[in-house]
Amino acid sequence: MDTAGSKALTFDQLSGTDRRAFLRATGSAFAALVAAKCMIRPAMAATVRLAEGYGPMVPDPAGVLDLPAGFSYRVLSRLGDVMSDGGKVPDHGDGMGCFALPGGKIALVRNHELMPNADSGGEIARGYDRQDGTGPVLPGGTTTIVLDAGTLAVENQFRSLGGTIRNCAGGTTPWGSWLTCEEFVAKAGGRLGQDHGYIFEVPAGATGPVDPVPLKAMGRFNHEAACVDPATGTVYLTEDREDGLLYRFIPKVPGQLAEGGRLQALALQNGVTDSRNHDAATVQLDEWLAVQWVDIDVPDSPEDDLRKQGAAKGATLFARGEGIHMGEGELYFCCTSGGPLQRGQIFRLKPGATGDRLQLFFETASLDQFNYGDNLTVAPNGHLVVCEDQYADVVDNHLRGITPAGESYTLGRLRMQSELAGACFSPDGKTLFVNAFSPTTTFAITGPWMA
Repeated sequence: MDTAGSKALTFDQLSGTDRRAFLRATGSAFAALVAAKCMIRPAMAATVRLAEGYGPMVPDPAGVLDLPAGFSYRVLSRLGDVMSDGGKVPDHGDGMGCFALPGGKIALVRNHELMPNADSGGEIARGYDRQDGTGPVLPGGTTTIVLDAGTLAVENQFRSLGGTIRNCAGGTTPWGSWLTCEEFVAKAGGRLGQDHGYIFEVPAGATGPVDPVPLKAMGRFNHEAACVDPATGTVYLTEDREDGLLYRFIPKVPGQLAEGGRLQALALQNGVTDSRNHDAATVQLDEWLAVQWVDIDVPDSPEDDLRKQGAAKGATLFARGEGIHMGEGELYFCCTSGGPLQRGQIFRLKPGATGDRLQLFFETASLDQFNYGDNLTVAPNGHLVVCEDQYADVVDNHLRGITPAGESYTLGRLRMQSELAGACFSPDGKTLFVNAFSPTTTFAITGPWMA
């Protein structure tokens, strides 16, 4: 892959020190979560449990983002800002990953969930697809923001991927790249020169638009997010559909995803094929369930039937799988419309040498807990941080914290009618970065994070 001046390390080339640093940044928080999860908690369907968290929201004088006392934010980037490459920051900032760079720098790689007719913010030098095949590069893709790690001053900002459609979420890799996912499935023809519905890899150290390579073996479907198990190189993938599946991709060569691999879907061994709990509680809170993985025979899915291929083999349905985050030996993923209220579930998957296990960790019993949970990450203290994505009930969307005991609390309140997305922590754990979707606004939040 041409990275316009930089080269990403493969999984095998990543040093032991670098791998440990990656695990400290993501896995240590999950280790705290694992330990605390040994506590038994009652079913949340019977009792709505809210934690105190950091206390009540303090109204923002600017009317943008309310936070608890002692917390503050700064805006790093917003729609229309002129970037270092001469383009302007495009709209619909969505999923995002944070990376440590050499020389005391941080890179934020940010998705833009744009359709082909959207404003790109200026001419894009190169990309995966063009309007009408030969016109301007399609506006979807990523931008990268380079910050000083100490001051959080923006030093550089530029387009790092173009020519894709509806780049929703994605995930970081332990070898220093962002997997950006198209949540849009369409065939070439009409105004499109290429098939869409793929994952693309953007190295954190890129200095301009990368050479876009669709990772077709990872499946063509309504991608949402991805995470990588650093112990094996296996990639786990969510699908944003009401009858979506959870997938895993086992690469032929760990860290070299373009070399291909094997795509599979999760199936519960007890025969339950629907985890959504809409009409009946087919999956119980806190219960550990054995899983198996069924092969997907046609990953490139010309008929957009990947989930149907899996379901025909007994794969389990999930209600709009969205955010996913990998820690040390386990991962969590959010299902936006799961549960009896159809307002959100969080599942926990623990891979193991003798078999993988799945647990329903959280299920919304009240809109005060969270309302359409979407992107999620983990705070340094092991709490989950979930971004809300709803537009129907109230104006505000929230950042919700969830303790290891399954108690929810409010961490932030966005005062404009837009979703929150892309939550991720700085490598030192002191700053939470998050986007407002539209108009694109990237925040850096600091404060007295719990130990």
